Amino acid sequence: MIAADALIAPTAQVGERTRIWGLAQVREQAVIGEDCVIGRGAYIGAGVTVGDKVKIQNDALVYEPAVIADGVFIGPAVILTNDHNPRAVTPDGELKSATDWTPVGVAILKGASVGARAVCVAPVTIGRWAMVAAGAVVIRDVPDFALVAGVPARQIGWVGPTGHRLVELEDGSWECPVTAVRFEEDAGTLRELT
Repeated sequence: MIAADALIAPTAQVGERTRIWGLAQVREQAVIGEDCVIGRGAYIGAGVTVGDKVKIQNDALVYEPAVIADGVFIGPAVILTNDHNPRAVTPDGELKSATDWTPVGVAILKGASVGARAVCVAPVTIGRWAMVAAGAVVIRDVPDFALVAGVPARQIGWVGPTGHRLVELEDGSWECPVTAVRFEEDAGTLRELT
């Protein structure tokens, strides 16, 4: 279902069963996977790639060349930037055009979540199943399973695929309080124990 007042470029690709709410805009050559939800007023930039089963909430701004993997959640009013040195004009005072800068992107990996009003300043990568707290400003890469918060965002813990904060056990391993799946930390990275 695509709302009548959504703006979908003719060259954009939208997967089956994806729903796009009113006033959303999907630009040229954007690719959106299957079973996604694009909220009211969301903006998906030219050439952005969105995986399957992604939720992009109301008024989120996803600027090119962002790459969003399967199962990602992007909260309301999130901004994924694309210009590391933004200026409206050149040093000569001329209005900048698309040829006056090179866009850089944000990559969000499988299952990660970015909370409401967070800003991800490109170029950064948000790791698999990581969680960015509401209102955070991400200026550096976020490891898989990391929970980050603040301005600038700093790691404050670990989360599992359920989104719940992991609990540290006496032996130094980490456990999901919902599934009891255990993880091991090594040099700032987390891996699931099998």
